[in-house]
Parts: sequence; C-alpha cells; structure tokens
Amino acid sequence: MADLFTFTNLANLGVLMFLQAVLGFDNLLYISIESQRAPKADQAMVRKWGILIAIALRVVLLFVMMQLIEMLEAPFFSINWTGVIEGSFNFAVLVFLFGGGFIMYTAVKEISHLLIIENLGEDPEHKSAKSPVMVIALIVFMNLIFSFDSVLSALAITDVFPVLALAIIISGLAMLFLADGVSAFIQKNRMYEVLGLFILLIVGIVLLGEGGHTGHILLFGHPIEPISKTTFYFSIAVLFVVEVIQTKYQNKLAAERKEEAND
Repeated sequence: MADLFTFTNLANLGVLMFLQAVLGFDNLLYISIESQRAPKADQAMVRKWGILIAIALRVVLLFVMMQLIEMLEAPFFSINWTGVIEGSFNFAVLVFLFGGGFIMYTAVKEISHLLIIENLGEDPEHKSAKSPVMVIALIVFMNLIFSFDSVLSALAITDVFPVLALAIIISGLAMLFLADGVSAFIQKNRMYEVLGLFILLIVGIVLLGEGGHTGHILLFGHPIEPISKTTFYFSIAVLFVVEVIQTKYQNKLAAERKEEAND
C-alpha cells in the first residue's frame, strides 16, 4: 500500500488529472447539451446518474483494457481495395470511427432541429423531449466513447491501476460538479448551443482522424492524418471569440436601431 504513495505515482496522478480535465471538456459539453433533451424536471437527475454510471463503467473499461491490451491491438479485419480504401481495423479503430460518426450525426441532427421554424408555437421543452432513461443511456454510451481516447493516453503514462482509477474518479466528480453550471449557462445563453454543437462536430472529425491514423487507413491513396490537440483547441478558441464578438456586435446594432427609432 505504501508503494502507491511514491513521488512518481503522485506526479503521474497530477498529470493524469490534468489530462482528464483537458480531454473531458468536449464530454462535459455533450452531457450539458444532451441532458436538455430530457424533461426539464429530470435534467439534473439525468446529468447526475449519467455521470456516476459512466465513472463506474470507465473504471471497468480501464481494468478490461489493461487485461486485454495486446488482444485489442490485433486487427479484426483488413481492407485492401487498392486506390479506394486500405487499412487495418482493430477495436480502437472501430471505436474511434463509430464514435466520431455518431457524434457528427448527432451534431448535424441537432443543428438541423435548431433551423426548423414550422413549429415555433410549440413549447421547446416538449417538442424534442426524450425519456430520462434514454438520455442517461446516451450520456453513458458517449462518455465511454470519449473516455476511450483518454484511457489509451493514460496507459501511456502509467500502468498502475489504482492511480489510473483515482484520476478517473476525481475527474468524474469534477465533471459532476461542473455539469449543472455548464448546462445552466447554455440554457441562459442559447446562442452558445449552436457553438457547442459545432464544437461537437469538430470532435467527431477529430475522432474519425484518430481512427483513420490508428488503422493506417488510406482513402483514394491518401493517408488519413489526425488533427492535433493544439489545432483542435485553437479552433475552439477561434469559434468562441468569433461568437463573443458577433454577439457584442449584434447588441450594438440593436442598440443603434433602438436609438434611431426613438429619434
């Protein structure tokens, strides 16, 4: 037991907690947006149970991956359609490709819903409400998809299971603490929901790129290159700055029009 409290393990724990916090941003954003699909009275409960169940399953996933890491690296099948698509598909590649595709589908679907104007008279809470159980299941499922990348990255830092599990639990509790605040901010500032959906769209592209790179996939003779985390977060920063400037500019135009109308 005393061997766990070494300087190396404590340093690795600090690095892992930072890594989980950075990689968990998009996960927290998804939870905040998806939870709003549940009835309003159940949204806080949905976020709480979705995150708690996901934390437990993350630890289980970590344990399973540590036991089967070599087996998971072996390709399930390969495609060698020369000039069209080539590559090897193992468990990680399939998770990244499926998760990226599902996130992009979700983001595009929700963006299209925001553009529908034919039912403006309906209560938005009931127009697209899902059952709490369905929303919790989606949050848990996508949490596992998001966590796969972070678990693989964590295993590259240390293979001490208690340290890895503790980092997952602490980051999960932090996510639980922040989820209500993020969701409340999005509900009060609905224009940022569009920004969040476009960020999720980029996350889907990142996962597809990661899957293509991991499987050494060639499309029409060209390798799929992953998007670096630096580029990803720079893109998010640019989107956020543009949204803030655009909002301030729209407020300025509205104030000018109001002043002109009063003259």
